[in-house]
Amino acid sequence: MGQCVTKCKNPTSSLGSKSGDSKSHHKKGGSAGGGSGHKEEPSGLCSKATSELSNGTKALEVTVETPVIAAVMGDPRKDECLDGDGLSMLHIEELFYCYKDEQEDAILEEGMEQFCNDLCVDPAEFRVLVLAWKFQAATMCKFTRKEFVDGCKAIQADSLEGIYLRFPVMMLDAKGEENFKDLYRFTFQFGLDADEGQRSLQRDIAIALWRLVFTQDSPAILEHWLDFLSENPSSIRGISRDTWNMFLNFTHAIGPDLSNYSEDEAWPSLFDTFVEWELERRKKEEEQALMEKEEEGSTETECSPTTDRLETEGSRGSQTWGGH
Repeated sequence: MGQCVTKCKNPTSSLGSKSGDSKSHHKKGGSAGGGSGHKEEPSGLCSKATSELSNGTKALEVTVETPVIAAVMGDPRKDECLDGDGLSMLHIEELFYCYKDEQEDAILEEGMEQFCNDLCVDPAEFRVLVLAWKFQAATMCKFTRKEFVDGCKAIQADSLEGIYLRFPVMMLDAKGEENFKDLYRFTFQFGLDADEGQRSLQRDIAIALWRLVFTQDSPAILEHWLDFLSENPSSIRGISRDTWNMFLNFTHAIGPDLSNYSEDEAWPSLFDTFVEWELERRKKEEEQALMEKEEEGSTETECSPTTDRLETEGSRGSQTWGGH
C-alpha cells in the first residue's frame, strides 16, 4: 500500500511500503477471466479517476464506466444487479477490477497505493486503518475480492465518491467504546505477517500501530509507554496479543500517576517493568528539578550580601558628602 498501513522497513517515520519504494506505479490488472486484450482500458479509466479526484472543482465526481469489463463480465448493458440497499454490484466489481493485481485476484500493494491516491487520502493516516477494519482485511496491503465487495456493501458505497463520503461516518463509528475495542483488537491481527505465521508484533510495528490506532483519543500514558518500548529494544523483541489487548484495559483502569497500579493484579509482566521504569524516570525528573531550584536559590542568596553592602556604602557616602 505504498506508504499505507503496512508492514514496513521504517514504520516510525511512516507506515510505508514493504519495499520501501513510495514511488512505485500500479500495474493494472488483467481480465478476471484471464483475457489479455483489454489491459489498457482499466489503466485509462484509473487515470481518469485520479485526475478527476485531483481537480479542485470536480473533486470525487468519479464514475466507473461499464465498458471497462465488457470482456470479463459479459454484456455490460444487461440489467444492473442491485442489492437490497440499492448498491450496484456491477459498479463494485468494476471498481475492484480497476485496482486488482495482474496475477492474483486481489488488490495488492501497488493497487492499494493507487486506491488511496484516488481516494485523496494519505495512505499512512487513521482513515485507511478504519477502512481496512470496515473491510475486515486479513492482511496489510491486500484486499481480496470478497473483502472488497463485502466491505463496500458494509459501508454502503459502490464508487470512489461513495467510499470517500462515508469516511466521516466510519470515523464516528470508530469512536464508540465497543467499536473502538473491536478496531483495536483488529489492528493487532492486521499488523501480523500472515505469510510468516507471526504470532506477535515486531516492536517497531507495534509502536507505529499504537500511535495510529489512538489517533482520535490518545491516553495520557501512551507516549511514556512508547518511550519505554523505544528505550529498551534489547529486552523487548515483540508484543504478544495478550500484552496488546491488556494495554487498552491498562489505559482505562490505571490513572496517569500510576498510583493505583498493583503488581498483584493479573497484568502482563512487561507492565510491571514499565511502571517501575516510569516511576524511576519521574523520580529522577523531580530530583533534577529540585536541584535546579536549589541552585537558583543559592545563586540569589550569594548575590544578596553584595547588594546590601553596596547599598550601605552608598548610604554612607551620601551622608559624608552631606556633612561637607
